[in-house]
Amino acid sequence: MRRLFRSFAAAPAFLGLVMTCGGDSAGTTLPPGAVSVRLEEVASGLAYPVYLTAAPGDTSRLFVVEKGGTVRVLKHGVLLPTPFIDLSGRVTKGSEQGLLGMAFHPSDNRVVLSFTVAGPERGGRSRVATFTPGADPDVLDPASEQLVIEVDQPYSNHNGGHVAFGPDGYLYFGLGDGGSGGDPQGHGQDRSDLLGSLLRLDLDHGLPYTVPASNPFVGQAGVRGELWNWGLRNPWRFSFDRANGNLYIADVGQNEWEEVDVQPAASQGGENYGWAVMEGEHCYGSATCDKTGLVMPVIEYGHGDGCSITGGYVYRGQAIPELAGTYFYGDYCDGWIRSFVYQGGTATNTSSWPSLDTGQQITSFGEDARGEIYVVLAGGTIYRIAPGR
Repeated sequence: MRRLFRSFAAAPAFLGLVMTCGGDSAGTTLPPGAVSVRLEEVASGLAYPVYLTAAPGDTSRLFVVEKGGTVRVLKHGVLLPTPFIDLSGRVTKGSEQGLLGMAFHPSDNRVVLSFTVAGPERGGRSRVATFTPGADPDVLDPASEQLVIEVDQPYSNHNGGHVAFGPDGYLYFGLGDGGSGGDPQGHGQDRSDLLGSLLRLDLDHGLPYTVPASNPFVGQAGVRGELWNWGLRNPWRFSFDRANGNLYIADVGQNEWEEVDVQPAASQGGENYGWAVMEGEHCYGSATCDKTGLVMPVIEYGHGDGCSITGGYVYRGQAIPELAGTYFYGDYCDGWIRSFVYQGGTATNTSSWPSLDTGQQITSFGEDARGEIYVVLAGGTIYRIAPGR
């Protein structure tokens, strides 16, 4: 993610505000006063947090991933002193490297972590491994590590690194194009390697993983069977709508355009999202290009509005029922939050949320077991999107 790890900006001054609707470049907003929202602080003092998640059905704990290699536990609203795990001695931390992703297996006690380690290439390796808790359920056993997959990284940026289990029970793993700028090695349109793609892996029928027979490229010569889709530059957070299974992918742009792609739940995979032929809906590096077979984003914004997209979640919580079905995303550099509703194959109800503008670097969003959405800031604070007062 470009500029993901620049220095922390000024502190916010927005808590307690309610939404003031008005038109902007994000599109048509909701009717004035339709929904009142604010950001409610749930934790602070974290060390460059980059993700938040919860175990299925666990309403007592939240888990916060810190870039430097630790996972912290928020239990009943209290930050525990002992980390869930500390990989800081192993994780590489330069540029966009670090501990980048975490997911709980939906049917056993394995926890999947995604992080970067040293390797033969300049950017080291992206590593995905599983861990299990020890005697204390609030602490993972480092000795329980089981490697799932490692991928060489030619550069230290565009690692992707997000992991999530889909409604089908398979693990999805997002990888950027390998880094530098402009995809110099052509990974985005190369299906013979794993970079620039989302992978779909079965962790339940063989070690370290098996390739699901339903993956779109299984059996095709010269194509990696692990690929679920391709043509991505740097997917910085993707998520499944827990109500219907639609997959939302926020893909960071190069110099001009940021985008969100949506893959309907009925898809059989295999979508080519266009990088580096396209950046957003626009030909990249050329006035014209062949768009045949490319899937366009459902929404984009230019760098007059921000510089680096941070993907979020579709709201399925109980605290603000009016927001059901609304997908939230933000911009890392400018700190704003916007949303849309995916309907009929298009983005509708595109909205901006002034009361949620952070003025800070949004590294991620998170979702708890109840479906409530959280905003993660580089400066170390976590907020929940809450009803306005």
